[in-house]
Amino acid sequence: MRTVITGGAGFIGSHLTEHLLSSGDEVTVLDDLSTGSVDNLAAVADHPRLTFVEGSILDTELLGETMAGHDRVFHLAAAVGVRLIVDDPLHGLRVNIHGTENVMEAAREHRLAVLLASTSEVYGKNTADRLAEDSDRILGSALLSRWTYAGAKGIDEAFAHAYATRYDVPLVIVRLFNTVGPRQTGRYGMVVPNLVGQALRGEPLTVFGDGQQTRCFSFVADVVPALVALAECPAADKLAVNLGGLTEISIMSLAARIASRLDSPSPITLVPYAEAYGPGYEDMRRRVPDNTLAGRLVGFAPRATIEEIIDRVAEAIAVPAPAR
Repeated sequence: MRTVITGGAGFIGSHLTEHLLSSGDEVTVLDDLSTGSVDNLAAVADHPRLTFVEGSILDTELLGETMAGHDRVFHLAAAVGVRLIVDDPLHGLRVNIHGTENVMEAAREHRLAVLLASTSEVYGKNTADRLAEDSDRILGSALLSRWTYAGAKGIDEAFAHAYATRYDVPLVIVRLFNTVGPRQTGRYGMVVPNLVGQALRGEPLTVFGDGQQTRCFSFVADVVPALVALAECPAADKLAVNLGGLTEISIMSLAARIASRLDSPSPITLVPYAEAYGPGYEDMRRRVPDNTLAGRLVGFAPRATIEEIIDRVAEAIAVPAPAR
């Protein structure tokens, strides 16, 4: 199989690249390295079936040249992370909306199947007990930068689905719930690497708001094989599918668990949202996935515990990054 991965030098993309190479694929990674890094691909940098192309999904000519001659594309390239979206919402909208349009057009032209990586952010402020794929989307004001990512990814999904239906492009949409693991950076507001890094350095663990907001963290090693299985599942065509973790946990409890697990003396400090992200910021109080559809389609059953995730992230942070 000849596969393109947009954003393949990012956190999830690099793990997917390694997985597909180990499965025998010829893999072409397209990444502009704005949030990804060639260091993430260090383990496979010299692999004979890997081609790396530095460039943007906004460059339609380069995108078309890259996708020509391939069988499928995993579209992971996006402007991600709360910090990045809040700081530069216009860039996020351009990359996430126009970039997906470009990918879908190139897929139509060159006859590639598409897996679109979406996000649990599309559900917004819906605090339902379990968020199923047909759950309502409840978003804040369109004028608040906090909601531009959720809005853009919702448009991504609608646009890709309409495109796939109109032009008969094979498409699977996957909504990822707080995927974490080695190589994820805390630079853009990702909570687990941020807290683990602070604990390892003996710094205060900064928890935003009152810390009672809850999430279900999924481990990248559970998610990546499921991405591939869904891409290869005919019954998933034109569907949106959740992939999330097992255990609901508050961010305050997560911070305490990290400090205990890593035997860190770090205290926990509450930081108001306004101080962290500026005025008008809103957060989701609860985000719990219903993984029933993924389980039925491809047998998805996440196994990693919170403790295992903490350990793996800590191991990765403790190891110095390879020299450039």
